[in-house]
Amino acid sequence: MLNKFVLSYKCFFESPLVIIFFVLLSTLSCGKRQPPLPPIEKTAQRVEITGTQRGNIIMIESKLPARNASVSSVLSIQRADVYRLAEPSNAPLTLSEEDFASRSTLIFSVPITDEDFSRRQLTFTDGLEFSGQKARLRYAIRLVNASGQKAAFSNFLLIEPTAKVARNPTALTAKISEQAITLRWEAPSENVDGSQPANIVGYNVYRVGEEISAKILNQTPVTSGVFRDEFFEFGKDYSYYTRTISLGGDGEPIESANSNSASVEPRDTFAPSAPSAVTIAAAPGNLSIFFAVNPEKDVAGYRVYRSTERSEPFSEWILLTDNLLTTNTFQDKKVTSGEVYFYYLTAVDKNGNVSDNSLVVSETAP
Repeated sequence: MLNKFVLSYKCFFESPLVIIFFVLLSTLSCGKRQPPLPPIEKTAQRVEITGTQRGNIIMIESKLPARNASVSSVLSIQRADVYRLAEPSNAPLTLSEEDFASRSTLIFSVPITDEDFSRRQLTFTDGLEFSGQKARLRYAIRLVNASGQKAAFSNFLLIEPTAKVARNPTALTAKISEQAITLRWEAPSENVDGSQPANIVGYNVYRVGEEISAKILNQTPVTSGVFRDEFFEFGKDYSYYTRTISLGGDGEPIESANSNSASVEPRDTFAPSAPSAVTIAAAPGNLSIFFAVNPEKDVAGYRVYRSTERSEPFSEWILLTDNLLTTNTFQDKKVTSGEVYFYYLTAVDKNGNVSDNSLVVSETAP
């Protein structure tokens, strides 16, 4: 009986229909493996903010988190909501997020673009209105994604603005010379609240060129309306602006808004000075010419001209240096004994600017 059962069991599993059945069953029960799904961003990230008063505005800056390329664009960060709370200057410094959320005002929402994420920087400005009463402003921002999900508030930025901040400088101009770019501007006559005299400690001068951001040029406040930028390069374009520095209520310096911009394209069109102190030393078959090195740093070399007739037009004198002379001496070995020779020199800079002629010197070949 047992052998019969074993035989029947074996025959059952060896049946072609049964084998097909189990193959289909295994196919249905084993699902096809899918690639892993990207994580879903449940909420935007919290950020940190910094800021300062500049003239009659508050500048707020925030560094954005790196955008996660695997997050669906539908759920990515879309905007930043900026909140403000005006409170008495003697109010407690600590405040819960719940209290801030209930008491603060949403002053604006800023869309966040791909360019913002590439720079990873957001900048906001809030205009000030002075009421004559001291107050403290508390700011915070929160990021929001396309689904309306909001991150936690950023840190709180606390600022006690002062009304006695001078307005920005005006009428900024830039003049190019060989040694410097000279900037001049007009001082403001009043503060941002209209009061006088203007609270002026000095000025800061900024230059924008090939640097990523503006560069402050002065190490200490400039106390006049003139500044010389001597550290520039010909062939590079620059833009300048200045800010007034005022003394804040706590003794800290506060800058004004920017002045107008002054842009320049310095090109070297300035010829070097004529070679000087030219002398000649005579020897048999040789006249040696000596002269002082030019003071300009961009001089590339010198040219030496000769004539046997002092009255001959300079344009017809013979050029003795096919290549620029890079030393301050020259030997003329193509001379005839008893002949009088006249010489003059010019200096040439790296941009091809040619100096005036030096004084003419002469000597008789021995």
